[in-house]
Amino acid sequence: MKTENFIDALAADLPSTGMPIARTLALCTLAGALLAGLVFLWTLGVRPDFAEASLTARFQFKLVYTLALLIPALALTWHLARPGVSSRAWLWALLIPFGALIVACVLELAAVPSGEWASRLVGSHAWAFLTIIPVLSLAPLAALLFGLSRGAPTRRTLAGAAAGLASAALAAALYASNCPDDSPLFVAAWYTIAIGSVTFVGALLGSYVLRW
Repeated sequence: MKTENFIDALAADLPSTGMPIARTLALCTLAGALLAGLVFLWTLGVRPDFAEASLTARFQFKLVYTLALLIPALALTWHLARPGVSSRAWLWALLIPFGALIVACVLELAAVPSGEWASRLVGSHAWAFLTIIPVLSLAPLAALLFGLSRGAPTRRTLAGAAAGLASAALAAALYASNCPDDSPLFVAAWYTIAIGSVTFVGALLGSYVLRW
């Protein structure tokens, strides 16, 4: 049997093996998000000046950026759960938030005196951010990897990386409502490191747990 025919047959057979993969992934996504949200609310909660901060452009950008990562990363994860389904468009879509972050950083550098650049970059909660984001990512990542294992991903490492990116973006969106560091420079440095580390772990796990 040709590879293309095998993939088509496998993809067509997936719904008959149990719950359809789309429904499985939807439930896993919801479960992971709820668990992460409950952990966040129980341990941290939103910042005291949330109402005031939510009206500022820097705070709004943090949420827009993380959600702009979350949506295509989730879509990519779902697409990679099935063999033979194109995911190229969602890979390109991931470039949009990164491009927006570069623009935001340029605007920040232009608006803030150079003497403040270092303090804006380092912030006041960098190390806490590097700890909290991976912790909040645990439940979503485990749930998404379980959902992917119910499908038949042929690109295991990429699927795991997409799950890690989606999980970290969700965790970052939650913690963004607590973290007092709103500068795009802080987002570019520490959000990238934290989200990147979870994405890397997701890729490693995916290459092992998604074998079939």
